[in-house]
Amino acid sequence: MRKTAYSVGLVGATGLIGEKFLRTLEKRNFPVGELRLFASEKSAGKKLRAFGRNCVAEHLRDGCFVGLDFVFFSAGKEVSAAYAVKAEDAGAVVIDNSSAFREDPAIPLVVPEINFSAVDLRKRRIIANPNCSTIQVVLPLAVLDKHYGIERIIYTTYQAVSGSGKKGVADLRLTENGFSPTYYPLPIAKTCIAEIGGIMPDGYTEEERKMQFETNKILGASIPVSATCVRTPIENCHAVSAEVQLKKEFGTEDVKRRLASADGIILKDLPSAVDSDGRYETFVGRIRKSTAFENGLAFLTYADNTLRGAAFNAVAIAEKIITENVP
Repeated sequence: MRKTAYSVGLVGATGLIGEKFLRTLEKRNFPVGELRLFASEKSAGKKLRAFGRNCVAEHLRDGCFVGLDFVFFSAGKEVSAAYAVKAEDAGAVVIDNSSAFREDPAIPLVVPEINFSAVDLRKRRIIANPNCSTIQVVLPLAVLDKHYGIERIIYTTYQAVSGSGKKGVADLRLTENGFSPTYYPLPIAKTCIAEIGGIMPDGYTEEERKMQFETNKILGASIPVSATCVRTPIENCHAVSAEVQLKKEFGTEDVKRRLASADGIILKDLPSAVDSDGRYETFVGRIRKSTAFENGLAFLTYADNTLRGAAFNAVAIAEKIITENVP
């Protein structure tokens, strides 16, 4: 579907992540011809500037996707469930940042450096963007699985409030200044909250379930995964700690060498949000042998959840569709 310019739509353009999509498309010089922005009835009419032009957000409605080549969805699961198939039926390639289609076996769940080959537009024109924490940690995991094989994984995440959008950032500001929270169940400026998403019958949260399922779908594996996901009082950039039992023996220096040469990864002894904020890569560090697992490895990742974990990953999928001339 190679062209000199593409008609692009963005659903959820006025949200925090929607704004990151716009800036990412601009910074990467995505070949945008027509640009159409869609928002809720409440936000319709809002003026946004992108690609040197003034754009007005349209009310999302039936029939609004005609003529678009790509539509990025960043407005939540309910909106995607209601409208993504309509965009697909209109002929667009849909890249959805919500959880609406991630568990659908017919829809590829893609990190372009790992499993872009799962994309087949002749079958479906919807592609799911993974969970932000999953994206960053699965990059080093793919390297480990390729060279050593993985027996099991234990995650702990430390997730910034921007993962909740503008409401999460607003709650951080409110509680920093002594006001009561309006979004989180506790004052996030004063504590970490070990509950992201609803609690499921087995005691895990929806966010933890996402990481368990998505890791395996992206890697094409069936690895036992346990996760604990924690919201932290930081505005942007998630951290994920991982303990991984490997199938083959390894040396930490060999692991570092392999990770350092992988696409999308920057190795650093002590990665942080300071490093990763505004960057597209995953920073990986604190690499050491696990004292809990036989033949185990422990490491830490940091990444910008709004970019590497959302806007950039989605835009990179679209870029690869163009550069590889996917039919």
